[in-house]
Amino acid sequence: MKVVIVGGVAGGATAAARLRRLDETAEIVVFERSGFISYANCGLPYYIGGVIEDEADLTLQTPESFYERFRVQMKVHHEVTAIDRAAKTVTVRNLETGEVFAEAYDKLLLSPGAKPTQPALPGVGLDRLFTLRTVEDTLRIHRFVAEQHPRSVVLAGGGFIGLELAENLREKGLDVTIVQRPTQLMNPFDADMAALIHREVRAHGVRLALGHTVEGFAEANGGVQVLLKDEAPLQADMVILAIGVTPDSRLAADAGLELGLKGSIVVNDRMQTSDPDIYAVGDAVQVTHFVSGQPALIALAGPANKQGRIAADNIAGGDSRYKGSQGSSVLKIFSLTAAATGLNETAARRAGLDADAVVLSPMNHAGYYPGGQVMTMKVVYERGTGRLLGGQILGGDGVDKRIDVLATALRAGMTAADLTELDLAYAPPYSSAKDPVNMAGYMIKNLLTGKVQQFRLDDLAALPRDGSVTLLDTRTPEEYRRGHADGFINLPLDELRERLGELDPAKPVYVMCQSGLRSYVACRILSQHGFHCYNFAGGYRFYEAVTTDRCQSRQAYACGMDK
Repeated sequence: MKVVIVGGVAGGATAAARLRRLDETAEIVVFERSGFISYANCGLPYYIGGVIEDEADLTLQTPESFYERFRVQMKVHHEVTAIDRAAKTVTVRNLETGEVFAEAYDKLLLSPGAKPTQPALPGVGLDRLFTLRTVEDTLRIHRFVAEQHPRSVVLAGGGFIGLELAENLREKGLDVTIVQRPTQLMNPFDADMAALIHREVRAHGVRLALGHTVEGFAEANGGVQVLLKDEAPLQADMVILAIGVTPDSRLAADAGLELGLKGSIVVNDRMQTSDPDIYAVGDAVQVTHFVSGQPALIALAGPANKQGRIAADNIAGGDSRYKGSQGSSVLKIFSLTAAATGLNETAARRAGLDADAVVLSPMNHAGYYPGGQVMTMKVVYERGTGRLLGGQILGGDGVDKRIDVLATALRAGMTAADLTELDLAYAPPYSSAKDPVNMAGYMIKNLLTGKVQQFRLDDLAALPRDGSVTLLDTRTPEEYRRGHADGFINLPLDELRERLGELDPAKPVYVMCQSGLRSYVACRILSQHGFHCYNFAGGYRFYEAVTTDRCQSRQAYACGMDK
């Protein structure tokens, strides 16, 4: 059996290695148009920033080392330009010599990945405008920074690559501006959680121009102008396009294979395309979202590796199945760790799910142990069933650990009630006796069983300020004086029982505290004394961060903070 693989890196190289482990006699040929067959794609921004110092550390395997280990022919600088499904051949161009030849296959695996999205805008070919996808792109940017010593950069796009570049270029001393049309960074996060990301990048001197449409680029004053719709242009010494990626599916389209979202390649759960002898994996394929069951595009290294292994199993005569992606991811943003899994609240509702969420701000370990850090967690669940739908966590140490627990719980089909029963490791330097994941489960269970009702950030503006409801802040007077939400009166939790007579039991009570814990206790007290009470999700700390960001971003949202 002869297997031709188009593209190396995560999916293609993984498939080649797995296939050799399963079939020692198969002839395996990999064509890669770049000069690198297996490299640390996610490490590229860190080489630009100098965190990874040696260029060789980016290369996981060379064609020579791969052949020595697996006897797989790795042909770099070879571009596959066409597929002849009837003849079962691919047309290949040697990019070094210009030679064009046909290569036969019994089974074909497409792993072309995705390419940086480059809109058809004036000026996209300028010398000082870059994209980042391959090692060659990385070396080009690294060389420009080292030789030209730019002082400023505009990043068009604020996703994973944009934020990693922002941090690394800022650490090298460049003035960094991120510009994009969406009004928030990082789509895997809901807008309220993204506000905490905005705060972090602004705190490190990165300027955000959100909600702006880029209309083109022009050379000016020895640099580049980023032309914006209805706004003054941004001036910088260099520009990097990081506005997302597009499935590189031209080969599949020209061969008449079935395409899906944004031109991605449609595959079944065995990673077969509409042609049973052609498989496809990685960023170019349409997958099923594990939580929603709907078609999705999820361009991450983990899924690509798994898909490559599954495709190899099936090519070798097995029957492995890919059960879908849930988009688990983690990102370092200066001193912040941002992690997500499953659906965010916005995506869950868009998928037609009856979604709700809890927001909590626990410590990463026992509060009495030195060095504790607050993390902010948002856990999305389905009303009625309590089924977990997704999670988002922002903080420092321990974020990656908790997101992995939630990702595992999602994959296992667990409910919020199941989170309360997880027996998680505890010692004061690492966690609390009730882990933050347990706490999220308790909170959701309390909501589902009616022990408490909550109100959310976006409910605040609609609350009446005419005295028909009671707006109550249960923090200490000192905390209240440092800042409080508009219209909320202060009645500390520890004085609540003795001062119940000051409140009208005929009026609904909306309660806020710093993190949501004291206000929950207050609601339990009030509910048992005949009050109709609502607890604020996330607490004042969360409210202040999000509201401040919305004001800074000039969104149509009242600031509403009295200080």
